[in-house]
Amino acid sequence: MSCLMAQAALGHRVLLAALLAEIDLYPGQDRVLNVLWSNGPMSQNKLAAALGIDMSTMTKSLQRLERSGFVSRTPSPANRRISVVSTTPKGDDLRPEVRRVEEELHRRMSDGLTPEQVETLRALLTVVRRNTCREAAASPLAAPAPR
Repeated sequence: MSCLMAQAALGHRVLLAALLAEIDLYPGQDRVLNVLWSNGPMSQNKLAAALGIDMSTMTKSLQRLERSGFVSRTPSPANRRISVVSTTPKGDDLRPEVRRVEEELHRRMSDGLTPEQVETLRALLTVVRRNTCREAAASPLAAPAPR
């Protein structure tokens, strides 16, 4: 089971990377944008916590997104040591493209499965995620898995 999970995760990442490359994003950047679209501007620390990633990974991802013009970081008016991350109009324009990528990813991953099997798989993966990633499952800001 572990080998199958690892191979499925690798296949998912390779497919996601290929689809995101079509819109000039890297894996993980879609998750950053989804959390910002769902929750609005937030501190860099809160964003990293919501995604369950460390600050160095968050910083690298935000630097790329900033260079591409998809997000901006500004000092918090309340505490200038805190960076507040927001999507830009260019970043917001990506929303339909990210949705298209998510839908295509879902379509390809579920090819050959009935709707009932997809729902069963979703339920089983939710249990596996809860068992293996307790912090991620507990985050109130974590972006839901694409449907």
